Amino acid sequence: MNTINKKQWTAIAVIIVVGLLLSLFILSIDKSMPEGEEHGEESHAGTKVDSTEGGDDDHADEAKQTQGPHGGDVYSDGDFKLEILLSEEGGEPHFRIYPFNQDKPLQPVADQLSVQLKRPSGEQQRIEFEPEKAYWQSTQAIDEPHVFEANVMARHDGQTFQFAFNKEEGKVILTDQQIAETGITIQNAGVAHIISSVTLPGEIRFNEDKTSHVVPRLAGVVESISANLGQQVKKGQVIAVIASTALSEQRSELLSAQKRLELARNTFAREKHLWEAKISAEQDYLQARQAMREMEIAVQNAHQKLIALGASPTVSSSDGALNRYEIRAPFDGMVVEKHIAMGEAVKEDASIFTISDLSTVWAEIIVSAKHLNVVQVGKQVNIKATAFDSSASGTLSYVGALMGEQTRTAKARVTLDNPQMAWRPGLFITVELPTQESEVPVAVAADAIQLIKNKPTIFIRVPGGFIAQPVTTGLSDGKVTEIVTGLMSGTEYAVNGSFVIKSEQGKSSAEHSH
Repeated sequence: MNTINKKQWTAIAVIIVVGLLLSLFILSIDKSMPEGEEHGEESHAGTKVDSTEGGDDDHADEAKQTQGPHGGDVYSDGDFKLEILLSEEGGEPHFRIYPFNQDKPLQPVADQLSVQLKRPSGEQQRIEFEPEKAYWQSTQAIDEPHVFEANVMARHDGQTFQFAFNKEEGKVILTDQQIAETGITIQNAGVAHIISSVTLPGEIRFNEDKTSHVVPRLAGVVESISANLGQQVKKGQVIAVIASTALSEQRSELLSAQKRLELARNTFAREKHLWEAKISAEQDYLQARQAMREMEIAVQNAHQKLIALGASPTVSSSDGALNRYEIRAPFDGMVVEKHIAMGEAVKEDASIFTISDLSTVWAEIIVSAKHLNVVQVGKQVNIKATAFDSSASGTLSYVGALMGEQTRTAKARVTLDNPQMAWRPGLFITVELPTQESEVPVAVAADAIQLIKNKPTIFIRVPGGFIAQPVTTGLSDGKVTEIVTGLMSGTEYAVNGSFVIKSEQGKSSAEHSH
């Protein structure tokens, strides 16, 4: 067996030394690689600030993000790490932040953590935390949308650490070209002058001051009808003729009284002549004068009876019929109801026609008890038809003093001009009554507000698309709506076409997760 000589031992020793040096070099390279880079994870930049005086630059390390044991994102700065997640345990989303040092969990300490959120609307919010067993939990819920820039500040062992991250949950991505193609218009929230109003229901009715229920005032049989339903008639126009025995008797009475008056006048003239000639006694003259005066009264009485009945005192027909009763229109208007037929026997109080002057109508408004304090005579209102696009303005001319026993509502009224007959009785309407005028600091177009989860929402513009921003609304006039909370003045938002964004947002809502 050959022995190894000195040169061979030397070569073996050199090889061993070189191998050890290469192993140490490889290990040093592996340790120098950033955590997370080894696994292909994207690192997030952050800074740490020494809270003690005279801190050196060794604390300006980069923050590193990985997936934590609780499912959150881990941000690290040296040995100090924070695992941050949004938890909906309990129903509302809250921040939970787990602290670690050298990969070992730390016990959270009160007043050692805070988060500053800046939302796309410009709103800034400071989030405070309370320590639990193994994590800090935000004291307030994190309102949606979860789109914000977050700045985290934590204190540990006399040092202050800062981390920054962005969250864009629920963002609807749309390019400028897509926005233009879908017809979405952008406006800026700002100051507006709003006239708030209350909307009340109502109905168009006949102007009762210019509506007449025509009755014959004498019983009789219908001989002719010259007015039809829907026909325009003039004042004094004959609309029907009735044969009435009562009228015949009244006219006969008048004719008889007129004949007796003629005889009494002749008698009086003769007696006056005889008395003046000293032929007859003065008593005969006085009696003749008295009889003439009584006959004049009788004629006047019979004449007035016929006028009160609406009948002509004279017989104008060619056949001289005393029973011909002509019923005439009381004013210019339209025949809106007709309850008469040829040959029909009608009573003196039967309503045979309803005639209304539709050049004006009443807008009758139903007023609930809670709105009585703002519904006042003299106020201007805006009236809209519910069946078609038509509107008009008017002044309240009447407000009822009594409440209905069954409905517990009062009635108010506006008299409307109706030259084109557009406002037809029976038409349902809505009436807008201004209640107050206000200058509001933040307002948006009313069409821009969408309901999402039964909450009013505005889609505000962010780089690359839109996010749904829940808001609290205030005064509105139907065109502009006040935004009380959730939006700052100058914020860009979608107006026309916002429903397109809502539909896109709905498609991705099923994938919503924290």
